Amino acid sequence: MALPKRRSSKSRRDKRRTHKKTAAPNLANCQDCGEARQPHHACPSCGSYKGRTAVEIKE
Repeated sequence: MALPKRRSSKSRRDKRRTHKKTAAPNLANCQDCGEARQPHHACPSCGSYKGRTAVEIKE
């Protein structure tokens, strides 16, 4: 098995890692209350999904 002859520098290591970043999650507005929510998920504030109540929210 091959081994590296020299140690990789910090800049070379960081250049290789430039594309390994996480993206922010996509958000959509709720049809009922207008709060931001993830697509294909029930709204965390009002509990609605596709215009109907999917989850009962305790207040």
